[in-house]
Amino acid sequence: MVHIPITPQAEAESAVVRDIQHYMRPGLLQLPSLPPLSLYVHLPWCLKKCPYCDFNSHEFRADATGGEVPEQRYIDALMADLEAALPLVWGRSVHSIFIGGGTPSLFSPAAIDRLIGDIRARLRLEPDCEITMEANPGTFEKDRFRAFRAAGVTRLSVGVQSFNDQHLKALGRVHDRSQAMAAVEEAAASFDTFNLDIMYALPGQTLPELGQDLRTALAFKPPHISIYHLTIEPNTYFAKFPPAIPEDDQAYAMLDRITEMTGQAGMARYEISAYAQPGHQCFHNTNYWQFGDYLGIGAGAHSKLSFAHRVVRQVRFRDPARYMDNALAGHAVAQDDEVRRADLPFEYMLNALRLREGFALQDFMARTGLPLTAIAKGLEAAERKGLIERDMARVRPTERGFDFLSDLQELFLAD
Repeated sequence: MVHIPITPQAEAESAVVRDIQHYMRPGLLQLPSLPPLSLYVHLPWCLKKCPYCDFNSHEFRADATGGEVPEQRYIDALMADLEAALPLVWGRSVHSIFIGGGTPSLFSPAAIDRLIGDIRARLRLEPDCEITMEANPGTFEKDRFRAFRAAGVTRLSVGVQSFNDQHLKALGRVHDRSQAMAAVEEAAASFDTFNLDIMYALPGQTLPELGQDLRTALAFKPPHISIYHLTIEPNTYFAKFPPAIPEDDQAYAMLDRITEMTGQAGMARYEISAYAQPGHQCFHNTNYWQFGDYLGIGAGAHSKLSFAHRVVRQVRFRDPARYMDNALAGHAVAQDDEVRRADLPFEYMLNALRLREGFALQDFMARTGLPLTAIAKGLEAAERKGLIERDMARVRPTERGFDFLSDLQELFLAD
């Protein structure tokens, strides 16, 4: 009897076959169709870890890595990760790609060009596929954004946060006001559509200072602005040493000012933290909020994938070095869980109720495989509290529902 050794590649391929059979087996859900699919790519390094940041980002230290971000090895790992995941999304088109971080603009335009080219070689992209990349003014060089556009990026998201030097310093940002202004000017010159990330309720911030930040941002006529309330997240520097931030009443006044000023500039608040000119809503984020599917590759990236009878979530290894080693060996996934049937209503509402237009009842059934009776009790309670309005086709959060979004979402938690 001849003994034929099993190679690592054959073992990995066998594991993939087992995984597909596992995902496709009969189950309790009945999804009539699969939602749109997006791709998220995580580039984990940044120049400096911000004190409020709880993302999987890692401060780049030249002395510890030989002087340069390991672009090529990391992209090799991303492609190995993607190839291992392909059978799970076989035959599906990708509608959007989001390259996030960390600070993706630390990677050279040549590396981003290779990354997008390698993705195109492995996935079928829709002709109008939106390709967003995050960039920070602290990594800005003249013509660098233009080079990212030439590499295939169609939409840039610039992490400005503030145009006030004092507040930028309090947030631990590596850029100043002048760098932020130059970066936004370059983004506006290089891209047909771009986003500005702005934060409010900052340490020591006053209402007039918030207004000045918004006036400066709106002067660039951005097609899209994402505006976030500074929150103190667990396991961050700010959690250990919390700064003094504006009281809730002042923060609500700031939000009212934001809504007023963006509205005067022709921007609609289509999501709890997103404002856009007509035709410039972010497809990628909207797909998240509509409970679409996304494949996440890269250190610590999350995926949500639908199959005929189940919804699955995955998480990649978080540490970049460990991720690269495991991905190149064909084992990038650290965690793989099926979403419990009882948890699907809350997971859906956690996303869909962030949208101004809410959701279609038909979409709830299509994306979760559940009947409307699964949310009937929650909808009745929400309507009674004045948090939603609904008809036979749609459910929308009211102004009160937007103001008390967490309270609204909690009504759909599993008993």
